Amino acid sequence: MLTRRLLIAAALTCLTAPAFAAEALKPIRVILVGDSTMTDKSGYGKGFCAQFKPEAVTCVNAARGGRSSKSYRVEGLWDKVMADLPVGNFDKTYVLIQFGHNDGSKRPERHTDIETEFGPNMRNYVYDLKKAGAVPVLVTPLTQRHFKNFKVQNDLLPWAQVTRLIARTTDTTLIDLYAEGQSKVQAMGIAESLTLAGQPVPQNVLDAAPTGTTVPAVFTDASQGQGSAQAFDYTHTGPKGSDYFGKMVVDLWVKADPKIAPYVITPRE
Repeated sequence: MLTRRLLIAAALTCLTAPAFAAEALKPIRVILVGDSTMTDKSGYGKGFCAQFKPEAVTCVNAARGGRSSKSYRVEGLWDKVMADLPVGNFDKTYVLIQFGHNDGSKRPERHTDIETEFGPNMRNYVYDLKKAGAVPVLVTPLTQRHFKNFKVQNDLLPWAQVTRLIARTTDTTLIDLYAEGQSKVQAMGIAESLTLAGQPVPQNVLDAAPTGTTVPAVFTDASQGQGSAQAFDYTHTGPKGSDYFGKMVVDLWVKADPKIAPYVITPRE
């Protein structure tokens, strides 16, 4: 009788073991394409890549500061990304594309018309990747952290709206970083949002926080004994901001595409 029970138990173990065995993750590559707000130096790139299991995910940051949806391609940076797509033994290559901050620039080499250029540019990135067998993921711009009368400013909404439209009309996964960032920065308020900056916060900027309106920084010119005002960087991020927004992007991606969840170090609900 005992022998029979042992045999039955062993058989049940064999039947149920595969259900509990962890399936090996197929290696994937994730490439970031965008502007400075996506870079390792002044954006959320490091915080983003740090979220993934290094043994299963190769994270490549190809974002470059000062680039727009036009100049990134004109300068040949996009050609380099496309040339590297066949390299490596990956199950899938995902390319996250985020532009908008520099497309509204007055500099002609960056500027794009939002109706006739920005949308087609974003669509062409998607088409290029799909044709090459990669998986495009569109990302709306990272919000700036300017406040007026306690309200975070909605400066980049037009570019976010076009990005959403292109994602919808090309059946492409969308990470709506702009909407989530606007909501979270509004909730945290000026004082907390300043801790995400990539530079020391001048005293006059800190002093203005309770008023609900952000102000230009004032730096003391020791040689003249006077204060000189210049715009404080309410856009780029330091290490804390990189971690915060990097995690935000990954969380939103997992929500939009649950297949990414097993590749993330911290379990997502």
